[in-house]
Amino acid sequence: MIPAAHPGTPLAARSGLALAIGSTLAMALLAPLGAMADEDEGAPRVPSFETTVRAPRGRGEAPKGRAASAVERADLERRLPRSAPDALRYEPGVFVQQTAHSQGSAFIRGLTGQQTLLLFDGIRVNNSTWRQGPNQYLFTLDSGSLDSIEVLRGGASTRYGSDALGGVILAHPVGAAPRGGGLFAHPALAFRGSSADGEYGGRLQLEVGGSERFGALVGFGGRSVGLLRSGGAVHNPANQAVPEVPRFAADGRTQLGTGFEELTGDARLSFRPADHQQVTLAAYLYRQYDAPRTDQCPPPGARWDECLTIDEQFRTLVYGAWSLKGGTAHAPDSDEPVFAPTTRVTLSWQQQHERRTGSRPASFVLSRGTDEVDTLGITGRTSRLLGELGPTSLRLLAGADTYFDLVRSRASIAFTDIDVEVERSRGQYLQGSRYLYGGAFLDGEVELAHRVRLTAGGRLSWIHASSPADALSGTSGVSQGWFPLVGHVGASFRPVGPLTLLLNLDHSFRAPNLDDLTSRQQTGPGFQFENPTLQPERATTAELGAQLQARWVTAEAWAFATLLTDAIGRRVRLASDCPPGTLQCQASWSRFQLVNASAASEVLGLEGSASVRLPAQLRGRVSVAWAWGEGPNLADPPSDRSLPWKERVPLSRIPPLNGTVELFRAVASGVGAGAALRWALAQDRLAVADQSDARIPLGGTPGFAVLDLRASYRVGHRFVVSATLENVFDSAYRYHGSSVNGPGRSVTLALSTAPFQDGG
Repeated sequence: MIPAAHPGTPLAARSGLALAIGSTLAMALLAPLGAMADEDEGAPRVPSFETTVRAPRGRGEAPKGRAASAVERADLERRLPRSAPDALRYEPGVFVQQTAHSQGSAFIRGLTGQQTLLLFDGIRVNNSTWRQGPNQYLFTLDSGSLDSIEVLRGGASTRYGSDALGGVILAHPVGAAPRGGGLFAHPALAFRGSSADGEYGGRLQLEVGGSERFGALVGFGGRSVGLLRSGGAVHNPANQAVPEVPRFAADGRTQLGTGFEELTGDARLSFRPADHQQVTLAAYLYRQYDAPRTDQCPPPGARWDECLTIDEQFRTLVYGAWSLKGGTAHAPDSDEPVFAPTTRVTLSWQQQHERRTGSRPASFVLSRGTDEVDTLGITGRTSRLLGELGPTSLRLLAGADTYFDLVRSRASIAFTDIDVEVERSRGQYLQGSRYLYGGAFLDGEVELAHRVRLTAGGRLSWIHASSPADALSGTSGVSQGWFPLVGHVGASFRPVGPLTLLLNLDHSFRAPNLDDLTSRQQTGPGFQFENPTLQPERATTAELGAQLQARWVTAEAWAFATLLTDAIGRRVRLASDCPPGTLQCQASWSRFQLVNASAASEVLGLEGSASVRLPAQLRGRVSVAWAWGEGPNLADPPSDRSLPWKERVPLSRIPPLNGTVELFRAVASGVGAGAALRWALAQDRLAVADQSDARIPLGGTPGFAVLDLRASYRVGHRFVVSATLENVFDSAYRYHGSSVNGPGRSVTLALSTAPFQDGG
């Protein structure tokens, strides 16, 4: 056992943290020096791929000149993430929180949940019941079916609509592109196991095609995940006691309220009816079963056998897309032509289904709830090169989208001692609620002499929320509509070949959804009930960036400031404020209602990242991010002026200073190896709601440093063995705001019989 300086902060973790910070700063400082050395040696200002480190860009859907990064398929295969949220842990400006081992929510520039937008193949995953704060829906994207994930940091409502205040996650599925060469079939089988939680599972995939006009892909996956074994308890900084969340088994390391079962399936068909057209039909299914919510299994202060379990977390997506190619394009770093649509129209249907059970055996009570949201969507966008005169060009991107949600929600309470179940008059939401949201936008880009790029755009949106009244529960009906107008401007300038300076100003919005306006639910800080009078929140973000691309290094640094007006936050309420007939509200330790803040909130931050090409086929990556948030105190000043009260307080769950370092050797065949370090400082700037949130230790979340080792062996192009030794020093750690501690020292092993085929 490694000795600890004090409980919850092992000596190895403290030493590793110092190493992490030192490595981060050293690489950040040395990167520009390496670039200047290359220039002094007479390297070309626009180096070729063979001698250039390129920043990962996925499919390049994120707008040019913005803070963005990407997780590519090679990164997924090397890092072996447990989920789609886990795959984002090494992206700059992204901090992943977990309320349960079966959930994950990405904080982008200090914001998450409703204030970030998730798209899958250009289709919104966000719907009108997404909760305030972290949620579980990013976890419903099967990482085995993903080709890449782009992260766009900063406001982006002009192109993507409501919710894009902190950023946008753009998930791209593995495709099935028509290709020449006659009939082909590419099967792929992958298996994965982990000692930390007893995980075992795999994925079977088959890609087939018959000509240059036809391609199809089918995949199935599943896994079983047990209780997660951590490095031990993370102690409260305030009193060194063990927090009430999570609860541990007798060994003090195995976390109760973890484990789940999962099934996934996907099918994709692409064909080209004409040379410049492509039609895609696709279906994606995600099925998660028996997933306890760790912070409610058991709840703080409750008996060991009380638990809130999500019995079913399902997502189903079916869509068709028609694309029109407007010109010849090539894949990044390749001479092979690819289908590069300039016009795309998508028609989609999506259903999110959740069934949960709250068990209180000592009281002989079972609380049950089921929510379903059906979403119909249609999106269209087209890009055009309007003019090109020498080194000057003008491009326009226009689009429109509309989505319609229909909500079904039921709840009941069962008394097991007398075998009686009573249907409640309403569920977490109101049966028959509807939500319409969409908009139209125009975005333009002017490039001058290949050195200056100017961008500007605007969007008009339409949103309408309606929900019936329910007299028995004291619920008011809702009928509200909004027509927000937003936009952005930006400029980039390349003073010398490898260096680009960027400036962007963005105004984005988020309209209140049905969760804000109508829901009643138990959250981490306490019981939250509805507010039907909420208005949209808006974010104005200014960012300044610098990007460097030289022979051996690419690097970027960003500074941003976001001003939130009418921000929606939690206001503490009394038991007498609870809606009628809500015993759960009256019995909670804390009660909250969402309100619009009367004064502005602000989030400030710095981000940096670098990729370095080293001798012996080594690659290095480093990232660091810092955010600071503050807003008005939503609670009234106490009548006793001697009690502490501040007019402005920290915003909830803002991540601490954090970063990553990766070193790896990537080769086409043979042995690959690498090491990765994740670290974060302590976060003790807590919002009022954070102080009552059992997911956050008393006094804040301690800092940590975690070292992972990786290895892989590739035999030709048909067989790959990959392994990760996670948390080498067996440190006890937790990401800020999470209910679960990170895995202890453990091994993850992955086997695949063939590389998954990219494309389409």
